[in-house]
Amino acid sequence: MKTNLRQFIAALGLFLIMPVHAEDAKTKAEELEAKFKDAMTAVTMSGRWCPLKDGVLGPEKEDKYTIVSVEKSGGDSWVIRARIQYGKLDIVAPIPVQVKWAGDTAVIVVDHMVLPGPGYARNAYSARVLIFENTYAGTWSGGDHGGLMNGVITKDKPASPEPK
Repeated sequence: MKTNLRQFIAALGLFLIMPVHAEDAKTKAEELEAKFKDAMTAVTMSGRWCPLKDGVLGPEKEDKYTIVSVEKSGGDSWVIRARIQYGKLDIVAPIPVQVKWAGDTAVIVVDHMVLPGPGYARNAYSARVLIFENTYAGTWSGGDHGGLMNGVITKDKPASPEPK
């Protein structure tokens, strides 16, 4: 009889605690997502990348990405609005990604994304980029090539008001 009572009390204790932990986990996830959104809104990611082909790293090159905003669209799905400047092209493009979590670290996941434009359509690009304490690091691949990337994330300065 004592064993059954002990089991009942233990089960009741777990039952009463579980909703609290579930609520704590939900709150923690919301906090992480809000922190990620703030960290990746109106920022510039600048650093270096190097190509990787046939297992050989190439020379480092400068890297820069302007992120206008990020928005969660449901579940792990997010949309990153990135400014793309190439030649005469200057647009803000919505980039669908997934954001996974490794503890408190966001990992941006791109899987087999075909980019528009000449030369891109033949390759599907994939990437994993982690975001941690105003830094980023990752790897990407597209067709027969890929690379590594890393750098810092800085907040863009707000535009100054026009003088009167």
